[in-house]
Amino acid sequence: MLKLTEKYATKPAQELPMLFQRILQNTIHDHFRRQKVRSTWTTLLSAFGHRDDKDEDFDPLETLPARSDSNSAADPAQQQQQAEIVGLIEQALARLPARQREAFLLRYWEELDVAETATAMGCSEGSVKTHCSRAVHALAEMLKARGVSL
Repeated sequence: MLKLTEKYATKPAQELPMLFQRILQNTIHDHFRRQKVRSTWTTLLSAFGHRDDKDEDFDPLETLPARSDSNSAADPAQQQQQAEIVGLIEQALARLPARQREAFLLRYWEELDVAETATAMGCSEGSVKTHCSRAVHALAEMLKARGVSL
C-alpha cells in the first residue's frame, strides 16, 4: 500500500486496483527470488560440512584452496617486477598531455564507456576515441623506450 501511495497518488482512482495488484505480485515474486538465492547459498555452504560440532568458529570458506592468481602465493621477485612496471606506467601517464591522460584514465582505469567518458570530459565521443588512441600509442612508445614490453 505504501508503494502505491508514494508513487501513484496522482493516478486516477480506476487505475489504482490494477496498480496495486501489480505491485503486490512483484513484491511476492521478489520475496521468493530472494529466498531462492539465500537457500541456494546456504545449501552450497553447508555442503562443506563441519570439521566437528565443537568448532563454533568454523568458516567453510577456509576449506577452499587459495586461487592461483591471488597475491598470497605470488613470488616476491614477480611482485617487485610488477611494482616497478606500475611505477613506470605512472611516470609515463604523468608525461601525457592532460586531455589524453584524462581520457585514458576514465576509459581504462575507471572503466567508463565512451559515452560516459565524453560526458565527463565535456567533449564528443569521437574526441574521446582520438585521445584514448593517442594516449595508448604514446604510452606504448614510452614504455618500449624504457624496455618494457607488454
